[in-house]
Amino acid sequence: MDQDRSIPQRSFLDVEVPDQFMYEREHLLMGLTYALSKAAHADRSLNDRDLLGALSALCTSYQRLVNSGLHYEQPITGASQQRVAAEVEKMLKEYREAEQKHAGYSSLKDSDVLRAMVFLVRLGFGRTSGRPKSRAFVEFLFAQFPGKDI
Repeated sequence: MDQDRSIPQRSFLDVEVPDQFMYEREHLLMGLTYALSKAAHADRSLNDRDLLGALSALCTSYQRLVNSGLHYEQPITGASQQRVAAEVEKMLKEYREAEQKHAGYSSLKDSDVLRAMVFLVRLGFGRTSGRPKSRAFVEFLFAQFPGKDI
């Protein structure tokens, strides 16, 4: 097994994502998946490593925030990964604003965001071949949100 591929999986094993969470936060998961697909449609050179690298960095930042309360973003070096992370953060902001508008408050907790992103990291690692240019996870996202829908 490729060592680079196993590191993010191992680092988030302490984050529990119960089955019930997927039903309770279905809209959040769909929004995050849409944001990833949108980023991949905007930059056709993105591959699975780019998406998973950005998601893993965001997971690390949210894990630190949830566990210690520190707002410290994990540095993302690649420009393509930065664009993916920006798209995900934009979606989260819009999600919170929509909750605020409809319910009068936002019930989205940082721990829920962490669980959702860890779920997507695990999903992505389950879909990718682990090869440097693999796009199996990207293609999975495209199947969920074809280009005409974005």
